[in-house]
Amino acid sequence: MAIRPILTAPDPRLKAVSTAVKKVDGEIRKLAQDMADSMYAADGIGLAAVQIGVPSRVIVMDLDQKDGKKDWRVFINPKILWASDELATYEEGCLSVPEIYDDVERPARIRAEYLDLDGKRVEIEADGMLATCLQHEMDHLEGVLFIDHLSKLKRAMLLKKLTKAKKAIAG
Repeated sequence: MAIRPILTAPDPRLKAVSTAVKKVDGEIRKLAQDMADSMYAADGIGLAAVQIGVPSRVIVMDLDQKDGKKDWRVFINPKILWASDELATYEEGCLSVPEIYDDVERPARIRAEYLDLDGKRVEIEADGMLATCLQHEMDHLEGVLFIDHLSKLKRAMLLKKLTKAKKAIAG
C-alpha cells in the first residue's frame, strides 16, 4: 500500500492521546496495511497509528518479522483487562526514538482485549515479548514513549541527544 513517515521524538504529535475507532471499515484496514508496510520498511516489530500522525487506537505488530517471516497482527481499541504483579525487564527500543535502547520494567503477563480487522472482539493472555510489545505500543495510544518510564535525568539526556542528531541530519 503506502509507506508513511514515522514521527520521531520530541515531535509533540507523539504526545497525543489516541481516540477510539468507532467502526472497523475499509479506511481502518487501509490504515493498518499502511502501518504494517511502514513498520516493515523501518525494520520494526510494532507500530501505533499515532507514530505515523494518526491519533487512532490502532496497533500493528509482528514479532516473527525478525526471523524473516511476515505475519502481522492488528489490535484495534486494545485494553488491558489484567496485569500480573510480577514484573519483567526487557531492553526496549522504538521507531519514534531511533538508536536509543534501555531497560524498562513492565508487568510480566497481561490479559487484553481488542478488535480484529473484522471488527470481532478478541481476548488474549500474553507474556514475554508479546506482553512487553503490546504494553509498549498501548503506551503510544496514551501519548507515552518508553523513555517516559526512565528517570527524568536519563530521559532529558536522551531527548537532547535525539534533538542534536535531528539537527545534524537537517543541516
